[in-house]
Amino acid sequence: MKLWKNTILLLLLIVATLFLVLTKLPDKNLHVVVCDVGQGDAILIYKDQTQILIDSGPDASVVDCLSKYIPFWDRTIELAILTHPDSDHYSGFLSISDSYEIQNFAYSSLENSSQDFQVLKEKMKFEVDQMLQADDDTDYKMGMIYLDIVYPDADYADYWDADNRNENSVVFELTYQNFEALFTGDISPRGIQKLLLTQDLDDVDYIKIPHHGSRNGLTEDLLKATNPKMAVISVGKNSFGHPHQEILDMLKAYNIKVFRTDEMGDVHVVTDGESYWPL
Repeated sequence: MKLWKNTILLLLLIVATLFLVLTKLPDKNLHVVVCDVGQGDAILIYKDQTQILIDSGPDASVVDCLSKYIPFWDRTIELAILTHPDSDHYSGFLSISDSYEIQNFAYSSLENSSQDFQVLKEKMKFEVDQMLQADDDTDYKMGMIYLDIVYPDADYADYWDADNRNENSVVFELTYQNFEALFTGDISPRGIQKLLLTQDLDDVDYIKIPHHGSRNGLTEDLLKATNPKMAVISVGKNSFGHPHQEILDMLKAYNIKVFRTDEMGDVHVVTDGESYWPL
């Protein structure tokens, strides 16, 4: 009788393991997940066995998000990009590197004198295979995924003023076949003005709204230049009033469908390269 019970338990364990494996098997689509990490940014882009992480949120909660979407047997993030060194964008990397191997880490020369950021830089230099520069001279091709960094300018003349961290936030366009998306970090209106003077941006299907929907982020000029169909705001409980009503009104005026992490949790969008849809 005991042997029979043990056999049943073993069979149930095998079935449960197979179920977990099958549900985690990658499909052939590109996935973009804006993780619900509260007041911060952490965006996972993945296809097949390739994972790209943009920022990491304010704390270790990003690891919970990654575990939902990355198969448990895959412990590698092929590319991580830090858009700028504010703690609500970089702090989670300190926990991620304990759970995942980051092969390539791209960041600009923006600085933050805080002790935890200095610890992160040293940790990345020691653990990451390659430290990469993130500016408008750089692009990355990973299979069918193409990332083109369009800002900041490779001239770092403005970078040494800590007040310019948002203004000089990394911005890039993602192209996957006919699907295009714009990721904006916390770029400011002044930064957007500089960006539009130096780059001819494509029309996009998807835009990540800058700076959690702050009035010190998105501008009408950026919407006119990119003509997005859907917008995602990464935001949590905060004392700043994000997202500001004028930003929501601006998006509504342009008939752009808005998705918010504070209302929906993770915002998960899938594309086959032609059409795209939220999950």
